[in-house]
Amino acid sequence: MRHAFGLLLGVLLTPALLYGAAWGYVQAGQSFDGTGQLITDRTRVYGAFALLAAAGLVMGVVIVARWASPLVSLVPALALLGLSAGFLADPGRVLDLPGRVPPAGDLDFGLRMLLGSGVYALMGFALLTPTWAPRRWGRPRDHDEEPAFPEYSPVTGR
Repeated sequence: MRHAFGLLLGVLLTPALLYGAAWGYVQAGQSFDGTGQLITDRTRVYGAFALLAAAGLVMGVVIVARWASPLVSLVPALALLGLSAGFLADPGRVLDLPGRVPPAGDLDFGLRMLLGSGVYALMGFALLTPTWAPRRWGRPRDHDEEPAFPEYSPVTGR
């Protein structure tokens, strides 16, 4: 059951990470003037950075959480790495995909830029690492287990 829930959560997490990072990237880029080196819209840049931080936080929790099924991180990892591999094989075909999936506009630009710059490949490899831990594939351990070193007491140090 844990892996079924993990698969569902991974499927829901994939577009959230894709679109969240892309939208944050676009909003951050539109909120400052690179030539004048100043922020033109502070509210927009704060919102964009908050969204990018939230995407990073979600990724970090998924990577570190021992309770989570490895499918939570494996599904988005394979999607991100598959998109990146497809981009390397046939860039024109993969860069045309955002135009066919709603919503269109500035978000398409963000999806294309993050894909072409390798950010999605980086995110995919980071999400792939927890799937190598064998303990994540097994069932969670009970808290009533015997300690690993029963003869050692943290109070007395013996």
